[in-house]
Amino acid sequence: MKHKRPFWMHQMVEYILGGMLVAQGLQSPTPILPALAGGLIMVNAAIVRGPLAAFRVVSRRQHRTLDIVVIITVIVLGVQPAVSVEGSTRMIMVAMAVVMAFVWIGSNFDDRVKRSARTKITAEGGRGTEVGRLAGRAVGDGINAAKRMKDARKR
Repeated sequence: MKHKRPFWMHQMVEYILGGMLVAQGLQSPTPILPALAGGLIMVNAAIVRGPLAAFRVVSRRQHRTLDIVVIITVIVLGVQPAVSVEGSTRMIMVAMAVVMAFVWIGSNFDDRVKRSARTKITAEGGRGTEVGRLAGRAVGDGINAAKRMKDARKR
């Protein structure tokens, strides 16, 4: 299985993209839609149960679905003809939605495993535990040998 980026990174990118769209809206002669899209992205990042969340209302699984809804909404807001939006702002909105989709594809939405559950899995044994034990003993033996050599020199 391919390694996916951690969820905190996913949230950080959402905050950055949302902030960029809000900033773009502030610089645009037609600010309402890009500012709305940016705010929507930032609220979506703020309500999920994740490390950078502000409110922790929805689970990561629900957030995964909400991300798709937000991506589609930003694209629709960027291409809709009813409300006047500057052409470059439209392109930026769609580009941000594409970036968000790319981040979504590579993100890990699994809930965080508690530390005690992780240590139970690895502490049971196996080759990794054995190699770790051997490495620790080798380092300890090396440190003890160095101390003995240092003490022998002092005498």
